[in-house]
Amino acid sequence: MSQRIKGNLSGNGLRIGIVVSRFNNEITGGLLRGAMRALIASEVSEKDISTIEVPGAFEISFALDQLAKMNHYHALIALGCVIKGETAHFEYISDSAMRGILEVGQKYGIPVSCGVLTTYTEEQAIARSGDNEENKGSEAAFTVIEMANLAKQLKGK
Repeated sequence: MSQRIKGNLSGNGLRIGIVVSRFNNEITGGLLRGAMRALIASEVSEKDISTIEVPGAFEISFALDQLAKMNHYHALIALGCVIKGETAHFEYISDSAMRGILEVGQKYGIPVSCGVLTTYTEEQAIARSGDNEENKGSEAAFTVIEMANLAKQLKGK
């Protein structure tokens, strides 16, 4: 019989770092609240959660990189929001943020979950950051817990 390895949603004993952008603060604040609710519901201790604020989505990957270098956290969460405007700035920032988030996880071998919204309208961002089951901050937190547990299992193999 084949072996099946998967993570679980128990956050007990996990240390989680969150990097959140202040730009579009009403949206990112909602994402952060969602992530915190999910982490606490999964039994991550509040003392094991660190939140770092950065100015915008472009700066998220730098802070993630610094946290990963510390070798203290089991996993990291990126939270931000980029809403399309009238210029190409949206594409450049979105692409740079996503690429940077991906590279940190690959460079350090640490699970990094992306809760950075890239929406066409403010209404879309509000719908994804509210106090409900659609909150992408919560989704990012649950994902990173599962991946942190999976990483622990794979390291033990």
